[in-house]
Amino acid sequence: MVYIQSLLSGLLAISATLVHALPSSAPDTSQNLNIIGSRQLTNPSTGYGKTPFGSSVRTVNINGRTRQFIVRVPNNYNPNRSYRLIFAFHWVGGTINDISSGGTDRELWSYYGMQRNAGESAILVAPQGINNGWANNNGEDVAFVDAMISHIKDALCVNKRQRFSLGFSYGGSMTFSLACSRAKEFRGVAVIGGGQLSGCSGGNDPIAYLGIHGVWDGTLNIGMGRTMRDRFVRNNGCQNTNAPKPSRGSRIHIKTNFNGCRSGYPVTWIPFDGGHWPGAVDNGPESGARSWVPGEIWSFFTQPQLAN
Repeated sequence: MVYIQSLLSGLLAISATLVHALPSSAPDTSQNLNIIGSRQLTNPSTGYGKTPFGSSVRTVNINGRTRQFIVRVPNNYNPNRSYRLIFAFHWVGGTINDISSGGTDRELWSYYGMQRNAGESAILVAPQGINNGWANNNGEDVAFVDAMISHIKDALCVNKRQRFSLGFSYGGSMTFSLACSRAKEFRGVAVIGGGQLSGCSGGNDPIAYLGIHGVWDGTLNIGMGRTMRDRFVRNNGCQNTNAPKPSRGSRIHIKTNFNGCRSGYPVTWIPFDGGHWPGAVDNGPESGARSWVPGEIWSFFTQPQLAN
């Protein structure tokens, strides 16, 4: 317990740095939009065909406590087609507004860049943690996720086989907890610089798993990330695969797709030459607007083997 409290103190100390500064000339994102268009997804939830609620702050009650979350509904939402549902969990000290607004990087970094990459093809969710964290005491944050899923699927048309979660730091820890306890509810997860701080109830089922971690992360070290990754290397039936890491000072990232994984349950590992950062950039300072991380996450979530 003392060790975890020490880690959380370190996370709080850096949380104020996570509102990224928008470069004076933002990159052209018009070619990066992955818009599904008229394609109809399958496995519709009970929200199919219903009059939807709009993008807004929503609430659910968990054991007498009111919990808040923001839902961003696509501007061109069509109640007669089903959408991916993506949860984006904030870091310690973060808020739903930090996630939904993208800070000073605005829509380029909203929902860790998923808003930009989804191009109105996904429903995005930013949940608020208790005391701005994800301790998940007695499973209360997992219960919160269950309630959010129920609330959303009954009002909006969600593809029940296309739920995803991602997060950085404490948010990555919460995402890992969902990978352990809700692998049958979520199709895939992306853990950025996480540690096992939110528990791992169950943890024996396969789920598509992407891990991203800085090789000199001094807050949640990369060994923690490898341990979390290796649970799903085993669960997904992957082979032992050489997964090199970049050397310090190389200013690059190295991506490894593990071999032999069960079809539909890939494991990808991306260590980068950097620290406890969510928006790594090769050969440059960290920037949510210019980071390669959102594109890698979106490509992982939308790869063909995860379509069903």
